[in-house]
Amino acid sequence: MKKLFKYILVVGAFLAFWLTSVQQINAAEKTVKLGVVGSDTDVWDSVKKRLKKEGINLEYVKFSDYNQPNKALAAGDIDLNSFQTQIFLDNYNKEHKTTLTSIGNTVIAPLGVYSKKVTSVKKLKDKAVIAIPNDTTNGGRALKLLATAGLIKLKKGSGDTPTVKDITENKKHLVIKALDASQTARSLQSVDAAVINNGVAVDAGLTPKKDAIYLEPLNKDSKPYVNVIAARKSDVNNKTYQKIVKAYQTEATKKVIEKTSKGGSVAAWETFGKK
Repeated sequence: MKKLFKYILVVGAFLAFWLTSVQQINAAEKTVKLGVVGSDTDVWDSVKKRLKKEGINLEYVKFSDYNQPNKALAAGDIDLNSFQTQIFLDNYNKEHKTTLTSIGNTVIAPLGVYSKKVTSVKKLKDKAVIAIPNDTTNGGRALKLLATAGLIKLKKGSGDTPTVKDITENKKHLVIKALDASQTARSLQSVDAAVINNGVAVDAGLTPKKDAIYLEPLNKDSKPYVNVIAARKSDVNNKTYQKIVKAYQTEATKKVIEKTSKGGSVAAWETFGKK
């Protein structure tokens, strides 16, 4: 009986120790809220698993459009966001007088022209309607893409964010229809073609390399379009956030990017540096 009592005491002590250890581990775990756009978190899911081993719990805060994640980050409602290009971030800061800062490069994804009606940009007819994103950076990038495709010409010196007012030649009299970036893929049923962001295209079931009738070439001029992880300026050197960047910029993540984007995105840190 005494042996049984001692055994119960030992087991009880062990369980108490185990519970205390678990509680301490959970208390030490840091939760970081990451703002993302859309439903596709496959790449971040792989990073999230690795971060869990380092005591970092990545919690997604999902947004349906590009207008909200920076607002939430600036307000302190989230800790980081990962959805935008460097030029988008720069323009947001300029327009809203914020100081949100990139702490790491993620991917670069070529913009594409898609269509349900034609198989080549050369086959677009006179007065064809083309949808483009309506925000400053994606809209400007879309117009530059249409110019590169030979559909329009833009005024020299119009920079990275030209507008329709900068169109100097439009031989086919194309009608440019500006829509929220998240709606461009849905518009394919009602327009002749649409310029669609890679993430939006993949979410809509499109395969960029297969379905786009024209893809943006990637070169040295593409650096402004590298996607980034953004933080508040005061958090640039936050050690936990730096661990998140490090966990993202790995070979394991690169493989997931290639698989989930169907080859449409590439690891930006390898070509353009880590940040």
